[in-house]
Amino acid sequence: MSDGAEEFPEIVGAVLRRFCAQNAQPSPPAAEVAAFAARLRALVAERGLPRPLAPGEIGAPGGMAEAECAPLVARVAGAGAPPLLAEAARQLVKACFYPEFTVCRDSYRETGADGSCRRQELARARGRVSGSHCVDCPHFVALEPAAHLALLDRAWRGDPARLHTHREIFLPEDFRALRRWLHRAARRTG
Repeated sequence: MSDGAEEFPEIVGAVLRRFCAQNAQPSPPAAEVAAFAARLRALVAERGLPRPLAPGEIGAPGGMAEAECAPLVARVAGAGAPPLLAEAARQLVKACFYPEFTVCRDSYRETGADGSCRRQELARARGRVSGSHCVDCPHFVALEPAAHLALLDRAWRGDPARLHTHREIFLPEDFRALRRWLHRAARRTG
């Protein structure tokens, strides 16, 4: 039985190519994408994934101090990486190493004083590999795509057509594939 390792570079490559496209930047050459994914996979293998939750455990969101995160990002992004790839590396490192939890922080629907939600602004979502959601959002693992879209649709502020027109930016399925890969991998090794 496969451990899923061969899927990882494909998934990371899809996230990286989509992230570049949604930011109107050309995708890096295939060899560069493969090297980026290989560096991230090597880091995951070296550090291990956060422990999976025990049955009934809800976990808690966590973070990573900049002093811990920055050298990891530099390793994944590679020397001389353009700012967009460095940003993708930062978000992907966090996606891989933040602890698991099951109760969403609901930041995808938090509103400001004016009633808008910054996570639902197209320009802001373009800068996130995970769209409207946090990189560790449990909904990517717990919900199927249609249910997840319905959840986001119910919480949408403003014109819901914007969500549906730009669904791959606000709710990227390649990122769901990554979160699910990480979830399965943590259980294989944990």
